[in-house]
Amino acid sequence: MTTQKAKALISFKKANSLTAKIIKMIEGDEYCINVMQQNLAAIGLLKSAHQLLMENHLQTCFKNAMSTKNERQKQDMTQEILTVTKLFNK
Repeated sequence: MTTQKAKALISFKKANSLTAKIIKMIEGDEYCINVMQQNLAAIGLLKSAHQLLMENHLQTCFKNAMSTKNERQKQDMTQEILTVTKLFNK
């Protein structure tokens, strides 16, 4: 496992823990602003994990695909990056 993936995993685990906390907060009818603050913290962790995974992908899979002579593989890899970027920006 790469360093970026290991860091992303930590962020996912923290976000998972926060999500469980948020569920308990809602079930406990806690103040909305407090719930929203925790939700934003979870979103931040997920965005951070996404960025780490993207960096890892670009430095490994994408780099390897671009170094080949297979033009179809290069096009497919580029399209994957564009698709993920579009989804992230929605």
